[in-house]
Amino acid sequence: MAIITFKSNELKETGQTLSLVAAATQMAIEHSYKILILSTNFKDQTVESCFWELDKLNKPSITKSGHAEVGVDSGVEGLIKVLVSNKTSTEIVKNYSRTVLRDRLDILLSPKTQDYQEYSQICSNYTEILKVANRSYDLVFVDLSSRMKEELAQDIVNLSDVIIYNITQRLKNINDFIELKENDEFYRRKNVMLLLGRYDAHSKYNVKNVTRYMKEKKDILAIPYNTLYFEACSEGKVIDYFLRLKNIDENDRNHFFVSEVTKTNNSILYKLQELQM
Repeated sequence: MAIITFKSNELKETGQTLSLVAAATQMAIEHSYKILILSTNFKDQTVESCFWELDKLNKPSITKSGHAEVGVDSGVEGLIKVLVSNKTSTEIVKNYSRTVLRDRLDILLSPKTQDYQEYSQICSNYTEILKVANRSYDLVFVDLSSRMKEELAQDIVNLSDVIIYNITQRLKNINDFIELKENDEFYRRKNVMLLLGRYDAHSKYNVKNVTRYMKEKKDILAIPYNTLYFEACSEGKVIDYFLRLKNIDENDRNHFFVSEVTKTNNSILYKLQELQM
């Protein structure tokens, strides 16, 4: 139905991946959408660490001969081999993804390779993967790596229905985006939404002030920094975190975080509806 890509031009931490995980996870829990998270990161298992213990996830499997091996034909690498051979089906992406919530949330893990050239070759197949995934999932959330070659990243962006551009509350980061909008018409399009990651509402650069400073007409989204959420992300317990707070009390310390994630998701869904009209 729709491809939603989270991106940033920053190599420094913007909170992009954990913002995407929060949005996609809550969307899967609160709505009846079939969702895929596509991780395109290089030598970075941040998405994976949000849902599983990495030592168990990366543990080699034991073959019938008794030898330990990591399944090279699983995940995105295995999926690409099948796509190249034209043996596709409506369930092909699901078959190579890991299920987090049955019929609600799947994850296509980041490439296993440690070689950048091999990684770039894998990245050249992501647009084809997205076209196939978009036929079998309602929403595909793409965590677009800033380490991907620019032309390959742009192919994914061009295919996306909504782009969530991630910045921080650093003044330089804010000014860089203002300059980006002035020099590149793409970032003035209706389907580009701005998000402040690791958000601190007590900062001088809060949503209200940043909106005024940037003379922004569109709403600026925010995913706040939350200690318990970030701990859950490091322990593979994000699902437990959101399920536990499904009916949260407004006096709970997590209420602001959950309400902002909800606001972000509502804005994304409204934007998709607006673009379809």
